[in-house]
Amino acid sequence: MIKSPKLARIPHRNVLSIRSNRRWQSTSAEPPPAEALRAPGLQWADDGLSGPPNIALAERETRKMNLYQAVRDAMSIALTKDDTAVVFGEDVAFGGVFRCTMGLAEEFGRERVFNTPLTEQGIAGFGIGLASMGHTAIAEIQFADYIYPAFDQLVNEAAKHRFRSGGQFGVGGLTIRCPTMSVGHGGLYHSQSPEGFFLGAAGLKLVIPRSPVQAKGLLLASIRDPNPVIFMEPKILYRSAVEQVPIGDFEIPLGKAETLVNGSDLTLLTWGTPVYHCETAIHMLRSPPESLAKHIPQSIRSAKVELIDLRTILPWDVETIAESVERTGRLVIVHEASRTGGVGSEIAAEIQKRCFLKLHAPVKRVTAWDTPVPMQYEKFYIPDPLRIVDAIVGTLTY
Repeated sequence: MIKSPKLARIPHRNVLSIRSNRRWQSTSAEPPPAEALRAPGLQWADDGLSGPPNIALAERETRKMNLYQAVRDAMSIALTKDDTAVVFGEDVAFGGVFRCTMGLAEEFGRERVFNTPLTEQGIAGFGIGLASMGHTAIAEIQFADYIYPAFDQLVNEAAKHRFRSGGQFGVGGLTIRCPTMSVGHGGLYHSQSPEGFFLGAAGLKLVIPRSPVQAKGLLLASIRDPNPVIFMEPKILYRSAVEQVPIGDFEIPLGKAETLVNGSDLTLLTWGTPVYHCETAIHMLRSPPESLAKHIPQSIRSAKVELIDLRTILPWDVETIAESVERTGRLVIVHEASRTGGVGSEIAAEIQKRCFLKLHAPVKRVTAWDTPVPMQYEKFYIPDPLRIVDAIVGTLTY
């Protein structure tokens, strides 16, 4: 079961879990481990099976993990199976500020898991050099807010390495991990969502998971992808997102969005932490609290909202989103980054072009405001369920 973030200060009437391609289901018990083994798109890396038969599932094991434990498990598998793999960054040998590398230095040695100076451009440049020599470099930028000093290395070097050599060499072995998104009290320098800044960096991939199973599968796929990948981990979910996770070696393909709830009236697109805010907004639409009931017409409360987790931000899965919007005729995009220059702008423009004649309403964006992240008022800065349900209502009644 994926618990909704504790720090998000969202009203919840019950506990909800994400069941892919099914309705949201209320539950007070742990989903069975077999459900984690059947996660859509899960590909076993140890035997090449994709969606193994039931007889094979009995031989698989799962363990309850939160998101940071799943990230740690993925890196442990990568280090075990790839002798060229190294993990480095600020304080990673001590376990990292979010404990994602706990015990890795003791398990694999400090020549493979080691600290670096406080220099983000140095960490990125060092990783590019390692990857260009054939190593698997798993670098950590301690906060995504501090990735900007590494911007030149990532955009001008890592992203262009293969292109400028005519495909003769590249830095596909490079993965940059970094905690991202808000925590409720991070303010200007610890709650930013900088994914939009990399949209124009052809040659990079950018991934943001929503849960432990997703984090482990997507991180292993990122580490093994033939392109450099920036892997952004929503920091508020490190401890609050908990579910059964397969302990084996598996991957979840990059570049593919996942439809979490099927619908026919409106497409709700998001990634990372806002997946849970969207979950709550869908519940509020169907069963609004008394204080909101007068603002949500009875005629739209039964609307079927299709919820999609984009997962890979660059390159984003335009086909899945366009197919959904062609059926629903409406699109609401939710992200924590500010509106101007955000990922939602690019998605809205492309979908408006592809689906113009099928749209029943303009594409709507629910984003942070165009200011720095405020310290005292952070909870009013990020999109919350109330703003999301307001956008849904406005779009459905347009």
